[in-house]
Amino acid sequence: MENINQKVLDKLDKIQIDIEFIKENIEEDGGLTEWAEKELDEARKRPNSESIPLEVVEEKILKK
Repeated sequence: MENINQKVLDKLDKIQIDIEFIKENIEEDGGLTEWAEKELDEARKRPNSESIPLEVVEEKILKK
């Protein structure tokens, strides 16, 4: 049981880090920072064939 609890706590820590990263890259008015806009533009230029399908990402997340 302790092992499962530790895994949950570890995942929550990672989520908290991700949330802080997101908060740092959103302006007060809700818009993206210049860096985030640039990254989004670059990501949109990439063909979908180079991306990992959402189903694969979900499977990896749910297995961990």
